[in-house]
Amino acid sequence: MISDLWLHPALILLLGGLLLPLIPAQLRKAYLIVIPLLTFIRIVALTKGVYGEVTVAQFTLTFGRVDELSQVFGYIMGLMAILGTLYGLHVQRTAEHMAAWTYVAGSIGAIFAGDLLTLFLFWEVMAFSSVFLVWFRGREQSLATGYRYLLVHVAGGVSLLAGIVLHYHATGSLAFNLFNVSHAGLADWLILIGFLVNAAVPPLHAWLPDAYGEATFNGSVFMCAFTTKTAVYALIRGFAGMEILIALGVIMALYGVVYAVLENDCRRLLAYHIISQVGYMVAGVGLGTELAINGAVAHAFAHILYKGLLFMGCGSVLYMTGKSKFTELGGLYPKMPWTFLFTLIGGLSISAFPLFSGFVSKSMIVSAGFESHKLWVGFLLMLASAGTFLHTGLKVPYFIWFGKNNCAKQTWDRAGEPTWNMMAAMGVTAFLCIFIGCYTPYLYRMLPYQNAATEYAAVVYSSYHVSETLQILLFTALGFFLLIKKLQPEAKISLDLDWPYRKGGQAFLWLASKPIQAIDTAVGEIYRVGGLVPLMASSRLAAVFDGKVIDGVVDGLAGSVKRLGERLRTSQRGALQENLTMAFGVGAVIVVAFVLFF
Repeated sequence: MISDLWLHPALILLLGGLLLPLIPAQLRKAYLIVIPLLTFIRIVALTKGVYGEVTVAQFTLTFGRVDELSQVFGYIMGLMAILGTLYGLHVQRTAEHMAAWTYVAGSIGAIFAGDLLTLFLFWEVMAFSSVFLVWFRGREQSLATGYRYLLVHVAGGVSLLAGIVLHYHATGSLAFNLFNVSHAGLADWLILIGFLVNAAVPPLHAWLPDAYGEATFNGSVFMCAFTTKTAVYALIRGFAGMEILIALGVIMALYGVVYAVLENDCRRLLAYHIISQVGYMVAGVGLGTELAINGAVAHAFAHILYKGLLFMGCGSVLYMTGKSKFTELGGLYPKMPWTFLFTLIGGLSISAFPLFSGFVSKSMIVSAGFESHKLWVGFLLMLASAGTFLHTGLKVPYFIWFGKNNCAKQTWDRAGEPTWNMMAAMGVTAFLCIFIGCYTPYLYRMLPYQNAATEYAAVVYSSYHVSETLQILLFTALGFFLLIKKLQPEAKISLDLDWPYRKGGQAFLWLASKPIQAIDTAVGEIYRVGGLVPLMASSRLAAVFDGKVIDGVVDGLAGSVKRLGERLRTSQRGALQENLTMAFGVGAVIVVAFVLFF
């Protein structure tokens, strides 16, 4: 039973994707812009309340819970859907747009879900649609990468579903609200693991650089925005104030930075750095104060934009040159100056430079750590921030657009500014990164705790905060240029925690294809020679015995009976009666003659 009619924003994207193949080519680009734009307008028009309740059996599914938290996440997801679609507007593969929109619809559906079953439904929609953004790249390794990505997310989904079932069994409720974070039970832990997989918390993180580095040039732009930030939303909704998340978040912030510094592929570098930035948000969720939750929300909002911009910049390099490794690039500034500028803005934003978006969001979480008297959290997150500027603000721009030119002639000839729509998407996103950093009310007025947001707005651009940040960043820049020879990229692979299961998978494949297969073959041969061959011979002998002996006897007896029957039948048909008639006639003649003559 449906309680009321309510147009879900995700439904616009889903229906728009289904109709996309039917749209004439001359209207296709306009259609690609209109559908995400309508979705965004629908999100902005939503008012607070509960909508779209559907009763199925004894369960009530809630598709539309609109409140302060879901509104701000829905807003940025809708906005990113427009920017991502604009960036890939020239992509001719219709299925790629359909997969991207379905992926975004899954994220929006999860954000507005009011119960755990609806959340799980859209959670899985995200996983099964986004994998196509990896497979569509079409390289040999894309297939394997996609399967690894899917397997990890299916495992996370199974954990989430198991937790939901246990939670319903224990409480009789499917409502998606704050769990008992101080005394979490098995159901809560299983649900948390499902969320942490999508948030890429180590050691459950290796799928992220693996998939985002392999996806199509515009597929990565979508993927960097939705999966991890939807997980952050779910963590805020369900596990705010759970202390273990503080430690996990800090570990993520540092872990991602270390691996980003070591990485040679620019898109894998950015992917590793997502882990670091999501670590700030996870730590903020764990702190659980109003300022920390505001910081997690604000940083997720800002991160979607500047990380999307960075992936657009590096995706443009990949799209134009076919290369993404620092050891195969360099000196591209004369060829791609505007792409460099946009990417630099993304780098300064993520590094929390004053007047850029990261400055007004990331510092909120760091301040919340100090305010909570957890000094180690504040200091370690500041240290991770310095590392962020080192590799994303300096390493990426320097080794792609400046530094040693490692481009092959073909790479250099192909290099140039990308298409107009890619430039437009980067330009708008870059503007938003600066706008958020300069005009804080735009973002702060959307945060769930307005009093805390207002108080922080009064100090975010204090001279102390600005001077402290500039000192850290400029010291990092000095270190980069002093140690630049040590930071030269090398064509090597950094081992990560995916190594055990990658090697474990290969070992299992070898085990299955070599020794186990050999044993299976030997057992099969023994069975064939010792069992199957004699059995077949026995069967053939039995068949001969049956055909020749049994069937012969039976068939012979049957033939005799048949022939006797034929004879009896012939006799019964008239011959016997004729003979008897003849006999009676002869007898009568003899009796008459005896009477007359004797």
